Amino acid sequence: MTGGPGYGMPRLLRGGMGAAAVGLLLIYNSVDTGPGEGQAAGQAAPPAAAAPAVPGPAAATNGATAPPTAAGAPGAPALKRSKPTRLRIPQIAVDAPFTELTLGPAGQLNAPPPDDKNLVGWYRDGVTPGERGSSVVAGHVDTTKGPAVFLLLSLLLPGNKVEVSRADGTVAVFSVDNVETFAKNAFPDQKVYGKTPDAQLRLITCGGTYDKKRRDYLDNVVVFAHLESSHKA
Repeated sequence: MTGGPGYGMPRLLRGGMGAAAVGLLLIYNSVDTGPGEGQAAGQAAPPAAAAPAVPGPAAATNGATAPPTAAGAPGAPALKRSKPTRLRIPQIAVDAPFTELTLGPAGQLNAPPPDDKNLVGWYRDGVTPGERGSSVVAGHVDTTKGPAVFLLLSLLLPGNKVEVSRADGTVAVFSVDNVETFAKNAFPDQKVYGKTPDAQLRLITCGGTYDKKRRDYLDNVVVFAHLESSHKA
């Protein structure tokens, strides 16, 4: 996932801090990690854009309602809060540790390190994977060193499994409901980040055409998934 200088930020983020805040910051305020076409390395990254402070986990589930889980796919009971430690998606060979995403001095959400190709990020004050609400996990599609952890994210299909190991010794197993691509300048924040009656997961990276002038991809790929089960590690 590369990121630009905060252009096209939806009105909801500029105004009140609703359900979309955490995820929108992940999308729009990550650093530029690679030049896209050609995968040439060595271009300097622009600073992340300033953004309002991010609400805590309770606020992250308030606001507009997001779509429920897929019809005929009942979700498992939500789990207690516990930090994620590792993400596994067998279908696309993802096996990556988590890093906590924090706020910078200007209030922007810091992106995962741009030089680590196998790392995913979770905003540490947001909903944890398995908790009730929409938990947001972000990863780069490429870096200055080449393809990254979420390079094949768009290839996931409904029914594919996403496993999140948690600090409490449980593994939250999510089932993919659908995968969608949205233009960054028309991102449906309420659909992606609205409150949910169950535990859901959003996996987000960049996609579409790479704009060399903006040094950013024009789209975002979003995987929608719901908690299907959980078990001890």
